[in-house]
Amino acid sequence: MSQSTVSRRTPRPPSPWKPVKQSRKLSNPNAVVSLNGRWGYLFTAPFFVMFLIFGLAPIIYSVYIAFFNWDALGTQDFIGLDNFTALVADDRFWNAMANTFDIWLMSTIPMLILSISLAAVLHNPYLRGSTFWRTILLVPNITSVLAIAIVFGQLFGRDFGIINDIIGALGFQHIDFVQGTQSSHIAIASMIVWRWTGYNALIFLAAMLAIPGELYESASLDGATKWQQFRYVTLPGLRNTITFVLIVGTIGGLQVFAEPLILGGSYNGGDSGQFSTLTLFLFDQAFVAYKWGYAAAIGIMITFIVAIVSIINFYITRKLAGEKK
Repeated sequence: MSQSTVSRRTPRPPSPWKPVKQSRKLSNPNAVVSLNGRWGYLFTAPFFVMFLIFGLAPIIYSVYIAFFNWDALGTQDFIGLDNFTALVADDRFWNAMANTFDIWLMSTIPMLILSISLAAVLHNPYLRGSTFWRTILLVPNITSVLAIAIVFGQLFGRDFGIINDIIGALGFQHIDFVQGTQSSHIAIASMIVWRWTGYNALIFLAAMLAIPGELYESASLDGATKWQQFRYVTLPGLRNTITFVLIVGTIGGLQVFAEPLILGGSYNGGDSGQFSTLTLFLFDQAFVAYKWGYAAAIGIMITFIVAIVSIINFYITRKLAGEKK
């Protein structure tokens, strides 16, 4: 019975649209891939167009005019490497470099320590109102640089600044933070630290939340204290994040511009050049002295300096973290 029943059954006819769909795919298998590729080019084209116009083209133009005595008022004479040789012999360039590195060291190291500490506090699961505190940390970052400089200029004022009031209450003489070299760098570094500590703290917090909780549980069962858990579990887990923050901080720290300009109140870097940084020196040569070729040479030197310091930072942080190369 079963065999006869099976033999009497007729096969079900295939759906009329399936063979057509399959035959279209088989007839031209690259059609869908080609269409998707064209849409991909279309959607990514705006980025590349903007980059070519506002990114790559200015870089190429800057490299080109760096070999010229390019005066914006009309002189364009090819001088080869004379701009670079003159830059190496320029005391203003070395003074600007020293100021830039001094401000960078005074701001980057404290900012890194404070950011990791704040992130560790926010990582506490028993902290109340954690969302509120995380939001507050972004307020300095979204505040105008001009407003920050004005407020800190009042804080570090010689006669009526709050910082000098505290120094006077402790029995010391008031400090003129604007006129002194180290004191002015402290004021600028404090602005940078206040502005970027909260932002970096949120980056470190995100990295801490990605560390598996089982590691902390195992360390707790082994008798590790909170400090030992932070040292042997949290810090190794932040290795890549510390490297990223250091590199980004280096790029931004070596290009500091707005803070010394507003606090110093001039493009020439102050009476003794204490506010002069690399980018401020570049701006002064480009848009005050109108030496565009010389300013382009300064920009190229800044690029090389940032690249070298970033590579050194990357190498040192990897070595300190114990990663084998």
